[in-house]
Amino acid sequence: MYPGTWAESHPDRPAVIMGASGAVVTYRELDERSTRLAGLFRSTGLQRGDHVALFLENQPRFMEVVWAALRSGLYITAVNSHLTAEELTYILDDCEAQALVTSSVYEPLMADLDLAALPRLSTRLMIDGTAPGFEAYEDAIAAFPATRLEDESNGATMLYSSGTTGRPKGVLRPLPEGRPSDADARLAGLTNMYKFRDGMVYLSPAPMYHAAPLAFSTNVQRFGGTVVIMERFDPEASLRLIEGHRVSHSQWVPTMFVRLLRLPDDVRLAHDLSTHEVAIHAAAPCPVAVKRSMIEWWGPILYEYYAGTEGNGSTSITSEEWLEHPGSVGRARTGKVHIVGEDGQELPPGEEGNVYFSGAGSFEYHKDREKTEGARLPGGLTTLGDVGYLDPEGWLYLTDRKAYMIISGGVNIYPREIEDVLIQHPAVADVAVFGIPHEDLGEQVKAVVELLDGRDPSEELAAELVAFTRQHLAGFKCPRSVDFVDQLPRLPTGKLYKRVLRDPYWKTEDAR
Repeated sequence: MYPGTWAESHPDRPAVIMGASGAVVTYRELDERSTRLAGLFRSTGLQRGDHVALFLENQPRFMEVVWAALRSGLYITAVNSHLTAEELTYILDDCEAQALVTSSVYEPLMADLDLAALPRLSTRLMIDGTAPGFEAYEDAIAAFPATRLEDESNGATMLYSSGTTGRPKGVLRPLPEGRPSDADARLAGLTNMYKFRDGMVYLSPAPMYHAAPLAFSTNVQRFGGTVVIMERFDPEASLRLIEGHRVSHSQWVPTMFVRLLRLPDDVRLAHDLSTHEVAIHAAAPCPVAVKRSMIEWWGPILYEYYAGTEGNGSTSITSEEWLEHPGSVGRARTGKVHIVGEDGQELPPGEEGNVYFSGAGSFEYHKDREKTEGARLPGGLTTLGDVGYLDPEGWLYLTDRKAYMIISGGVNIYPREIEDVLIQHPAVADVAVFGIPHEDLGEQVKAVVELLDGRDPSEELAAELVAFTRQHLAGFKCPRSVDFVDQLPRLPTGKLYKRVLRDPYWKTEDAR
């Protein structure tokens, strides 16, 4: 199923509704526009397996560009729209994009794009305006008929890792066989697990360039559902949209839950959420106290999964299962989970090690053989770089990212455990914990805290936060110091650029 299917049976049904503006794109419009763009791509010489890029804010035309690639056998790279011109140039070159679609919102940034470094980028389109080196998107696609390509074939996304621990790399998987209009047996899993169905209404509060919102929105439209896209996340507005559009499904990250829970009760409880059946979350670990509070508020409609853009395996857990196994991210849904020690040997239940999957799918990091091989072990095992353990029943518990583990005095300390405690303090809006240099211990624990409005940084509050952790954690895990910032460098997807916080402390040490 794809937009063409629903354009025939339900042409006037909304495929997209924008949360703030209320702009609507029907299935007829989505099908016709993506067909015209697919024709444009083909006219420029793009063939199956070639690459196009999308640098766009959340807006009505986002999904038509995606579907143009998915119906013409192309790879599409949706790029983080917060990047600089230099970072965008790197990705456009690395993914070998031959076409770029952007909007007039980014006209100043496009002026700084190094086109000389991008000789393959022959097609450049701009929505809602134009700029030197770019064609007007609307005029360009209007020149092509809304006639489907005779050789329509399935395309795919090639998205980039967020680059929180280094330069981002594209995750390349084989293109699916068949035509986009074919029935896809894999969609049955979404029906069985998340109750996806014809006519569902899905709220997408996160940036569409991120893997999960893009994948879920695409699949909702395969089912003929309506995607309500928030231009940007606002906790109260998200509740209003659930009520106003009778949303049945949604997808979140834990920082959104924290902001929802911090709303005043008269705002938080003022909306009718009775149509809301399934709230999916992933992308970052959810503190136990936060998730428990969300289940108490919304009921047992939270569904969590653990997976990555790499598509090498996944776990899942329902609310009922989580209440019996708090803190777990579930049991294997696709593939098999393995916990592996530093010696490459599999560890028994209860022992902490590197999390690997096997038997679910292959991937490679585009043009980075070293990183690809670094994520693999013999026997088809691959990893996303996380650390955790399995209990005797096979439930997976994530401890942290291996790259963020603190080694202090020879002892391994995982920041997530400390962050999960600090986020419960009534003054804390967000927190990051990491290791900083220490002459004797090698590293010591540092906490960087974003305070709620109305709370001011002080030495007394820093001491209070350290004392708060000591009520819940062993002394060696507690922060030795606390710094305050106005806002943590967290992506709208929920992922934290911890490297941006951590690096200055280590650079200062290196300069000594």
